[in-house]
Amino acid sequence: MPAQRAILHVDMDAFYASVEQRDHPELVGKALIVGGTSGRGVVAAASYEVRKFGVRSAMPIAEALRRCPDAICVRPRMARYKEVSAQIFTIFHEFTPLVQGLSLDEAFLDVTASQSLRGDAVTIARTIKAQIAATTACSASVGVAPNKLVAKIGSDLDKPDGLTVITADRVHAVLDPLSVRRLPGLGRKLGARVEQAGIRTLGELRRAPDAVLWPLFNRDTARMRDRASGIDDRPVVAAWEEQSISAEETFAVDIGDRARLSAELAQLADRAGARLRHKGLQAACVTVKIRSGDFQTFTRQRRFTPPTNDSRLLAGLADTLLRAWLGENPSAKIRLLGASVSQLAPAEQLDLFGATQRPEATALDGTLDRIRERFGTQAVRRGSSLPADR
Repeated sequence: MPAQRAILHVDMDAFYASVEQRDHPELVGKALIVGGTSGRGVVAAASYEVRKFGVRSAMPIAEALRRCPDAICVRPRMARYKEVSAQIFTIFHEFTPLVQGLSLDEAFLDVTASQSLRGDAVTIARTIKAQIAATTACSASVGVAPNKLVAKIGSDLDKPDGLTVITADRVHAVLDPLSVRRLPGLGRKLGARVEQAGIRTLGELRRAPDAVLWPLFNRDTARMRDRASGIDDRPVVAAWEEQSISAEETFAVDIGDRARLSAELAQLADRAGARLRHKGLQAACVTVKIRSGDFQTFTRQRRFTPPTNDSRLLAGLADTLLRAWLGENPSAKIRLLGASVSQLAPAEQLDLFGATQRPEATALDGTLDRIRERFGTQAVRRGSSLPADR
């Protein structure tokens, strides 16, 4: 009989802020915000001292400073965070090759086969926490469970510097009393709808009849009930490959003009296409991200075939999605716009399935890529990314 899986979810505590406090001792104990320092920036990370005021990641800087006027704001130093992240992931790989990184500060580890040499899963979790603290002077919270979903929920239950162990026989006892908002991937808006339907805990979601859940989740009803029950058979995927490529822009002033929005989106799609070509990839899905002036975020997505890395095709698909959204929201002004491509695979592999490129598009993309490589990314722009004169 195979051994029961032992999965860790390791999540660094306020990672960017913790690195800043480690590197700058004068910031220790202070209400610290890492993020854009302009009035239109957003919070990338918030120290636990500033979280007491309700400040959280992705909140507009202006709102964060309204809640905590004495907060200190510093710009992100991504290169530094990547250095510390590399140290942390080196520690992970000392215990198992099955490490699935989700971001710089978060990963799943399958330690099932490591227990015969390194001790049980809880011992491994404690050792990893101690080595991270000794190496980086930053703390991590860890969830230990039989699967990824429950481990991820567990890592968030006792932050900061927490260690939560949820064995198979305690999954319902631990999950049932939790708010439905604890379910990863539920989302703020859908979470509000679920609560409005009278379902406030994971236990209530697990036990709710289809007649109640179907209007909320439709074809995902069974899957959402399984998730509320702590059922998850996804493996830890060690060879994590880039799953999407994106480009986005926050505007200094909210934009309502459709021609300018189309031009801005074309430039973003061109950037994503250039990165695809640089990596020798093609995509079969394009997504547009829209953040309105009232800070609501929307996404629109379209899959297509054959896959491509043709910037003009990607921009055209993205523009169709944007125009459809603008048709539904004719008076909206947009604060942030993004274009991303996903369902990636090597270009030569996709060609086996009939993926073709227009020769003139391939030549133009290649010419633009070479000019930008030599003279910089701003050296040349496509005509479609220039707004028409008004």
